[in-house]
Amino acid sequence: MDKVITRNKKAFHDYSFAEKMEAGIQLLGTEVKSLKTKGGSLSDSYAKFDNSGELYAYHINIPQYEFGNRLNHEPTRPRKLLLHRRELFKLQRKQEIEGFVIVPLNIYVKKGIIKLEIGVGKGKKLYDKRESIKKREAKRRIESSLKRRF
Repeated sequence: MDKVITRNKKAFHDYSFAEKMEAGIQLLGTEVKSLKTKGGSLSDSYAKFDNSGELYAYHINIPQYEFGNRLNHEPTRPRKLLLHRRELFKLQRKQEIEGFVIVPLNIYVKKGIIKLEIGVGKGKKLYDKRESIKKREAKRRIESSLKRRF
């Protein structure tokens, strides 16, 4: 990854991911300019298939470009994700048969092109979330005690 524009920090708390993939995202010109200047938000965003088998990302909030005129974009419109056909079939099978969810994780720039990292996983239960918090706090305590020694 070259430059991360925005991350979905809440996704790692709510879901456990089995797989991550890189996808292209179909954007308008004002959306690209807005992402590069202001950034965006991936909180509460998700991806799902429509009736024609195309994958769309919903609730990605990209603010309007301040210098855009009447051709400015709608901030939370659905955006088409660009993947190879075999990847789409694989994701669709996982979502329908195995009950996985597809969640956008990062928007970043790679070789001048804006990419979206998506995660395929299942939602965590409340006790899983508590266990993750306990592990993270224990790891922090161990690291801080090691730093004090040296």
